[in-house]
Amino acid sequence: MEEPGQKHEPVLLEPLLDALRYGPEAILVDATIGQGGHAYAMSKRLNDKGLLIGLDVDASSLETARNRLTGLNCRVELRRANFGYLDDVLQELGVKRVSVILADLGFCSAQMADRNRGFSFQEDGPLDMRLDDRLGKTAADLVNGLPEKELADLIYEYGEERKSRRIAKAIVTARRRQRLTRTLELAAVILEAFGLRDCGWQYKIHPATRTFQALRIVVNEELKHLERLLEMGPNLLVPGGQMAVISFHSLEDRLIKNSFRVNYAEGIYDEISKKPIVAGREEILRNRRSRSAKLRVARRGS
Repeated sequence: MEEPGQKHEPVLLEPLLDALRYGPEAILVDATIGQGGHAYAMSKRLNDKGLLIGLDVDASSLETARNRLTGLNCRVELRRANFGYLDDVLQELGVKRVSVILADLGFCSAQMADRNRGFSFQEDGPLDMRLDDRLGKTAADLVNGLPEKELADLIYEYGEERKSRRIAKAIVTARRRQRLTRTLELAAVILEAFGLRDCGWQYKIHPATRTFQALRIVVNEELKHLERLLEMGPNLLVPGGQMAVISFHSLEDRLIKNSFRVNYAEGIYDEISKKPIVAGREEILRNRRSRSAKLRVARRGS
């Protein structure tokens, strides 16, 4: 039976539910609630004394989640806020500590499919890349405004792109002719930097993938907010409470792994598993997005 409003399939849902331990009166936080898939499944374990707190910067996703979560037994509080400010949200709600903090760092299908967001180079759209439309700086501002060296460094650091200098030079050359404002314009410039007109089957991933990733990370300050969430996590969890984070690329996973490792060494977290939880073959066949997902879970010591 399809759950209410189901469109986007949450990754690693069953492994997540298997890993989490909490009672029916727990306080759960889905810090990136998206369309509510993980939150709905987690909250079905709660009774009318339980509380689900959901955060998201995307107003559209938040509304979808609100509709999906209608009818749950527990109390639901949704806020339009970045997970990097979870402590402020909890203070506003009068909540000191919670049982679970979940952050799924991926994008939902609707966000990727919306050409007006500018996340994808599969279809033409504005070079925006803001998850939160209240932010001021867009990807177009970075592409057209940064000096060549800063642009190259950005693409290398946040996209782990070895050809970052060549790409930055091609972008600067192109923007001298006219301002780059569209996703397909930028993708074409990157292909040109690779000496290609189209990528065909020569590359496992499109040559523009890492550059688009880098721009998106910087526009939304993703790693900065993740670092802040990981830092505040131990202080927001009850003894035995759990922090669960699902990442999709090495920059995110490295931050999570290192943060957990420090907290293990200091006795703040109890180690549950040294290796991340990944999708099984069946889930990967059913949902291609899950193939790069990694779930790490840590438990607050007593």
